[in-house]
Amino acid sequence: MSHLAAILGLSGTRLTRAEKTFFRDADPWAFILFARNVDTPDQLRRLCADLRNAVGRDALIFVDQEGGRVQRLKAPHWRAYPTGAAYAAIHARDAKAGRRAVWLGHRLIADDLRAVGITADCAPVLDLPQPGADPIISDRALGETADRIVDLAHAAMHGLMEGGVAPVIKHIPGHGRATVDSHLALPRIDTAMERLEETDFAPFRALNRAPMAMTAHAVYAAVGDAPVTISAEALQFLIRERIGFDGLLMSDDLDMKALSGDSLEAKTRAALDAGCDVALQCSGQLPDMIDVAKGGRPLSGDARARAGVAEIVASSASVFDRARAEAEFDALLGTVS
Repeated sequence: MSHLAAILGLSGTRLTRAEKTFFRDADPWAFILFARNVDTPDQLRRLCADLRNAVGRDALIFVDQEGGRVQRLKAPHWRAYPTGAAYAAIHARDAKAGRRAVWLGHRLIADDLRAVGITADCAPVLDLPQPGADPIISDRALGETADRIVDLAHAAMHGLMEGGVAPVIKHIPGHGRATVDSHLALPRIDTAMERLEETDFAPFRALNRAPMAMTAHAVYAAVGDAPVTISAEALQFLIRERIGFDGLLMSDDLDMKALSGDSLEAKTRAALDAGCDVALQCSGQLPDMIDVAKGGRPLSGDARARAGVAEIVASSASVFDRARAEAEFDALLGTVS
């Protein structure tokens, strides 16, 4: 059966009758949750079950659970996780300890997520921050050198996958030079291709076997004037060829102001026509989701195969001693406190 090539949000902490009907009929490939959807573990577990019941299958459910500023599941029911910069600080002092800390942190995150039915995490961040860039990335990054980001991101991905949670590397091909926040405006990156190859693209190339990646809503002048998410040339030349990424490629949120002007129906069609495998739309507002469905298409061909790999990654978790992991994790975090 072909599903709608989309990842959609929802409005609140429980499914409305209208959402149930829409999801049953539209059959989106997956769902994404935000803080507005999260109350308690029991509530979240019921919500995930209801989403899957609405489409009649074990659909992937995504969340942004990086740690630091970007963490949808929060206290008092879930622990606070460090920023990427905190892991980088441990790594700077002791690379082995840094790798272990980031693995433990993401294995614990995976344990949190699987316990409530969430099976995909929009993490880790592979963006390489540059001087003068907008602070939207800043301490979310896993370091200030490509080598450190690669080392830590490999460990983060493995922690998530061993916990039965599919990772999403972001924001491909790199958001670290953006001087504006793409939630608010369209960044333009004028850096020469040779320099981008050496810096921004390097972490993504090193992790190009990741199961999923999220696009950067940014213009790369080296390949034209259209945002990567809706540029066939950028998606094919930069991401598929130069970086060598062949996993599932999802757009960043189509609601972001970097993609201003067109309707959501047109943006969805443009992203899929350009080469995104699935369109991400996060508002949770039913009229918006209807527009995405109008502009969408069935998940098929290479996109369906890539989606299948992501589903396999999220199919099972390894045995895990949480109490022991938390004790070790806290001890490692204490080395930079």
